[in-house]
Amino acid sequence: MIRCMIVDDEVIAHQILEQYILQTEGLTLVSQCHNAMEAFARLERQEIDLMFLDIEMPLVNGISFLKTLTHPPRVIFTTAYANHAVEGFELNAVDYLLKPFSYERFAKAIAKLRPLTEPVTTQAAETGFLVIKEKDALVRIPYHDILYIEAAKDYMKVFTPERQYLVHQTLKKLEELLPVAEFVRTHKSYIVSLRQIRLVKADTLLLANNVSVPVSSNYKDAVVKSFRGEK
Repeated sequence: MIRCMIVDDEVIAHQILEQYILQTEGLTLVSQCHNAMEAFARLERQEIDLMFLDIEMPLVNGISFLKTLTHPPRVIFTTAYANHAVEGFELNAVDYLLKPFSYERFAKAIAKLRPLTEPVTTQAAETGFLVIKEKDALVRIPYHDILYIEAAKDYMKVFTPERQYLVHQTLKKLEELLPVAEFVRTHKSYIVSLRQIRLVKADTLLLANNVSVPVSSNYKDAVVKSFRGEK
């Protein structure tokens, strides 16, 4: 399921988008916000895959808000103004919906989104390696070579001792592909190989080759249990 957030200061916009989301298979509405400040706080606490973002809002407009996010979810702009369209697409928006828009137009936007959320790899966990698409080729990365994975806007960085790989994939999808016995989520933007963890500190992990990665309070207990070998 694609977890959706609505960020709009108009009540009618919330009502319409909520109805459209309920009508659409594969979407679930998990959060509704009425301004950018509220949305920023929610994104700190919730994992969102898709944000329906208005532009002209009080306090901070949608364009400015999106620019502040280090690891934003996918975004579909929903606005009554066409003059921001170019800037919106420069920020890698999936689509730009001009109000009022029909369900058919909404569905076309979601159709653009689906290829971006589909896995680029199709191997079972027991194969012992992650298969990624890099440029025009498929590359195998053995699990034991992976140090950690870091979210970087539209791409994920897979770090090995020799190099890093860029994968056009969500962190959630990569997490689903990796064996839970070998990898652990440490932060909303990081997945780490358990075999590579050498030291667990208050808010960081020390990996092989003296690499440090953050561990957030939301994931700390799970990280410690996995490090200890507890289930």
